[in-house]
Amino acid sequence: MLSDSALHPGIQLILLLLIVISYYIALWNKDWLLLCAVLVGYSLLIILSFFEGSVIITFGFLFADLLGRAKSKFHIGLGIAGVACLFILFLWKEQLHGLDFSVLVAFMIIQLALPILRYFLLKTSNLQTKLNEVNKQLVQQEERQRIARDLHDTIGHTLTIIKLKTELASKLVGTEQAKVKRELDDILATTRTAMKQVSELVTDMKFISLESELERSEQVLKSAGINVQSNHDCRQPLSNVEETMISLCVREATTNILRHSQAKCCEIYTEFKDKVFYVHIKDDGIGLEIKRFGNGLVSIKERMHSLQGDVLVKEGSSGGTIITITLPIHS
Repeated sequence: MLSDSALHPGIQLILLLLIVISYYIALWNKDWLLLCAVLVGYSLLIILSFFEGSVIITFGFLFADLLGRAKSKFHIGLGIAGVACLFILFLWKEQLHGLDFSVLVAFMIIQLALPILRYFLLKTSNLQTKLNEVNKQLVQQEERQRIARDLHDTIGHTLTIIKLKTELASKLVGTEQAKVKRELDDILATTRTAMKQVSELVTDMKFISLESELERSEQVLKSAGINVQSNHDCRQPLSNVEETMISLCVREATTNILRHSQAKCCEIYTEFKDKVFYVHIKDDGIGLEIKRFGNGLVSIKERMHSLQGDVLVKEGSSGGTIITITLPIHS
């Protein structure tokens, strides 16, 4: 190009250097500097194309792509309008016809459309980045809520047992030393269990067998002087996650009975019917008082709703409270 050009080689080098400088300025800015650099760069390319041939115009793709990075639609629109005017000026000056004219116009149209395409691609990318950030925050929030529920359900349940056994031991002091020692040993064992549960919760939520949790709940209720009747359906078509969630719901319901119900009898039974798994927990305590459930009922509902299940809490026909946990089985 330098040897056969109508321009002096020195002028060619100056024009090329100015084009490179314009490209560099446009590359590192997104405001008016970008707009000015793009228009200057296009102008220099058109000047060069007057002497070197219309093929030089195709290098305008470099500036068209950068124009799409402008910070606002106004800058992009103004830049496209300026570039279009420069293109029209070039076509008027060159007076091209036939195939050359058609090809050049096609290239110009593509260059005018490129900033718009680039803008929407960047906008989509930014929206996706923001969406990923929001999803990350939601996951973190759900994890915090899960940890809070697990601490409330697991540690709260264990501390309730410690409280009951401590009260029982204090009543037996001075009368039945053997029973006091046995209760204190149980308190020590339960405390160790609580420490182990904290460690397990920090690591991850472990799998909890529903069968073992039902047996454990019965033992805890019986140790508190509550008569327990149970009947469990051996058919349990539950996944590990579903079984763990239902087990924690049973634990929370049992904890509420121990803390608040003042019940003497409790019935716990499960059944699988019409592709729905049920857990029924009934006590003969003081009845339904929403305030006494606190975070417990909210926790149970959140767990079941996360599995597309449900929880129904109502008064018993002869007093007390009935909690029915339902979980549709889709598999």
